Amino acid sequence: MAGLKELRTRIESIKSTQKITSAMKMVAASKYRRAQLTLDKSELFQKMIIRNIKNVLAAIKAEEAEKGITYLLPEMLVQPKNPKRYALFVLASDRGLCGSYNLQIAKEAKRRIDELTKLGKEVVIFCYGKKGYAALKRLGITEIEGNYANVIKKHLTYEEALAFLHDVWEKKEQYRADVCEIVYSDFLSGLSRTLVSKQVVPYDIALEPEDAGVDRVGNAFYGYMPDKLELLHKLSSIYMRTAMFEVLINSQASEHAARMSSMDNANRNARDMISSLTFKYNSLRQSAITTELTEIVAGAEAM
Repeated sequence: MAGLKELRTRIESIKSTQKITSAMKMVAASKYRRAQLTLDKSELFQKMIIRNIKNVLAAIKAEEAEKGITYLLPEMLVQPKNPKRYALFVLASDRGLCGSYNLQIAKEAKRRIDELTKLGKEVVIFCYGKKGYAALKRLGITEIEGNYANVIKKHLTYEEALAFLHDVWEKKEQYRADVCEIVYSDFLSGLSRTLVSKQVVPYDIALEPEDAGVDRVGNAFYGYMPDKLELLHKLSSIYMRTAMFEVLINSQASEHAARMSSMDNANRNARDMISSLTFKYNSLRQSAITTELTEIVAGAEAM
């Protein structure tokens, strides 16, 4: 009977845990849906900004070729010729219970660090997220210049994105970095994410051959007010803010999706364990009852 009591206690314990994981899955699903809607809205705006920047760049390049002049483009769009120092910002999570989310980000960060080191580049590492910091340590990455809490407190706000962008620029200047990259999880769907190391300072917006005619519509050309260079400065500033917002909202949506998936797996495992333990409990109980009946019958026959 002691075995039966143990099994009953364990089954009740797993059921209590299952209630917690079910609640966490519902919360994660709600946050994930909200982040996904925000991401869908921001992507369209960013595509429009990129299109407008390419329009202006195409017009500037055409004018440079026609007049034989060279414009001084915004610093945030000028690529360094031979970058020596990279600032790597690893964007992970403060909380666990999201499967291998933080470990995957740490592995991508290590891959990028090893890649840059082999090229003879100096890498300065900044980690955002307590769990990401712990994962980097486990992978043997100990030279981390800064460790901070995740920039997203609850649901991402535009102010948080601006604060993070300011922090990136500040560290770029402080550590004299030529290039800043962010390692994060790029959201694709509820079950699919990809780990990327994205260059954010300066932003890499280059005209491709297919963009040669983006500064015109049919036979009509775009007109610019104010002048093209001033407009490019303003558009670049807007793009930097929206691009940083998109990076953060992708990271948040990926985290919520990973946690939702992890809690769903935990629920399924709990159901399987409860089913298995219940079967074992019923088998033991039936065996005990059968034993008692056998003893009673044997005793009656003896009398």
